[in-house]
Amino acid sequence: MTNLFWSFVLWLMLAWPSVGLGWPMAAAATPGICVGPVCADSLSRSSVYPWQLRLRLSDQRGQLERLTVDCRNGQLSPKEGPVDRGYGAAVARRACRLA
Repeated sequence: MTNLFWSFVLWLMLAWPSVGLGWPMAAAATPGICVGPVCADSLSRSSVYPWQLRLRLSDQRGQLERLTVDCRNGQLSPKEGPVDRGYGAAVARRACRLA
Protein backbone atom coordinates (compact mmCIF):
# COMPACT_ATOMS: atom_id res chain seq x y z
CA MET A 1 0.00 0.00 0.00
CA THR A 2 2.77 2.45 0.88
CA ASN A 3 4.62 1.75 -2.38
CA LEU A 4 1.47 2.58 -4.30
CA PHE A 5 1.11 5.81 -2.34
CA TRP A 6 4.69 6.93 -2.96
CA SER A 7 4.56 6.03 -6.64
CA PHE A 8 1.42 8.17 -6.90
CA VAL A 9 3.19 11.06 -5.13
CA LEU A 10 6.16 10.73 -7.50
CA TRP A 11 3.85 10.64 -10.50
CA LEU A 12 2.04 13.73 -9.20
CA MET A 13 5.32 15.62 -8.77
CA LEU A 14 6.42 14.76 -12.31
CA ALA A 15 3.05 15.36 -13.93
CA TRP A 16 2.24 18.68 -12.26
CA PRO A 17 5.36 20.56 -11.13
CA SER A 18 3.31 23.20 -9.35
CA VAL A 19 1.99 20.53 -6.97
CA GLY A 20 5.44 19.14 -6.08
CA LEU A 21 7.23 20.41 -3.02
CA GLY A 22 9.82 23.01 -3.88
CA TRP A 23 9.15 22.95 -7.62
CA PRO A 24 7.11 26.16 -8.02
CA MET A 25 10.18 28.23 -7.10
CA ALA A 26 12.33 26.43 -9.65
CA ALA A 27 9.68 26.73 -12.35
CA ALA A 28 9.30 30.46 -11.75
CA ALA A 29 13.05 31.03 -12.01
CA THR A 30 13.44 29.54 -15.47
CA PRO A 31 14.14 32.08 -18.22
CA GLY A 32 11.80 32.62 -21.11
CA ILE A 33 13.99 32.65 -24.24
CA CYS A 34 17.75 32.06 -24.40
CA VAL A 35 20.29 32.48 -27.19
CA GLY A 36 23.86 31.73 -26.17
CA PRO A 37 24.68 33.37 -22.82
CA VAL A 38 21.78 35.88 -22.99
CA CYS A 39 18.25 35.10 -21.78
CA ALA A 40 15.06 37.15 -21.90
CA ASP A 41 12.10 37.04 -19.56
CA SER A 42 9.24 39.36 -18.61
CA LEU A 43 8.10 39.67 -22.21
CA SER A 44 5.24 42.10 -22.78
CA ARG A 45 3.66 43.80 -25.76
CA SER A 46 3.18 47.56 -25.81
CA SER A 47 -0.47 48.59 -25.55
CA VAL A 48 0.07 51.74 -27.63
CA TYR A 49 2.29 50.23 -30.34
CA PRO A 50 1.42 46.56 -30.91
CA TRP A 51 4.59 45.96 -32.96
CA GLN A 52 6.82 46.73 -29.96
CA LEU A 53 7.92 44.18 -27.39
CA ARG A 54 9.43 44.97 -24.02
CA LEU A 55 11.75 42.41 -22.50
CA ARG A 56 14.28 42.04 -19.74
CA LEU A 57 17.65 40.64 -20.76
CA SER A 58 20.17 38.98 -18.48
CA ASP A 59 23.51 37.36 -19.19
CA GLN A 60 25.76 34.90 -17.43
CA ARG A 61 27.72 37.70 -15.78
CA GLY A 62 24.58 38.74 -13.92
CA GLN A 63 23.96 41.97 -15.83
CA LEU A 64 20.31 42.93 -16.29
CA GLU A 65 18.80 45.29 -18.80
CA ARG A 66 15.36 46.27 -20.00
CA LEU A 67 14.93 46.85 -23.69
CA THR A 68 12.32 47.59 -26.29
CA VAL A 69 12.41 45.99 -29.74
CA ASP A 70 10.55 47.17 -32.84
CA CYS A 71 9.41 43.90 -34.44
CA ARG A 72 8.82 45.55 -37.81
CA ASN A 73 12.50 46.18 -38.46
CA GLY A 74 14.32 44.60 -35.50
CA GLN A 75 15.72 47.81 -33.99
CA LEU A 76 16.64 47.72 -30.33
CA SER A 77 16.26 50.60 -27.92
CA PRO A 78 18.65 51.54 -26.32
CA LYS A 79 21.31 50.74 -28.91
CA GLU A 80 24.12 50.37 -26.32
CA GLY A 81 24.04 48.64 -22.95
CA PRO A 82 25.74 46.18 -20.62
CA VAL A 83 24.34 43.06 -22.34
CA ASP A 84 25.93 42.00 -25.65
CA ARG A 85 23.84 43.42 -28.50
CA GLY A 86 24.53 40.56 -30.92
CA TYR A 87 22.94 38.00 -28.63
CA GLY A 88 20.36 40.56 -27.51
CA ALA A 89 19.26 41.12 -31.10
CA ALA A 90 18.99 37.35 -31.66
CA VAL A 91 16.84 36.96 -28.55
CA ALA A 92 14.67 39.90 -29.67
CA ARG A 93 14.17 38.40 -33.16
CA ARG A 94 13.15 35.08 -31.63
CA ALA A 95 10.74 36.82 -29.24
CA CYS A 96 9.16 38.73 -32.15
CA ARG A 97 8.66 35.48 -34.07
CA LEU A 98 7.03 33.81 -31.08
CA ALA A 99 4.81 36.75 -30.10
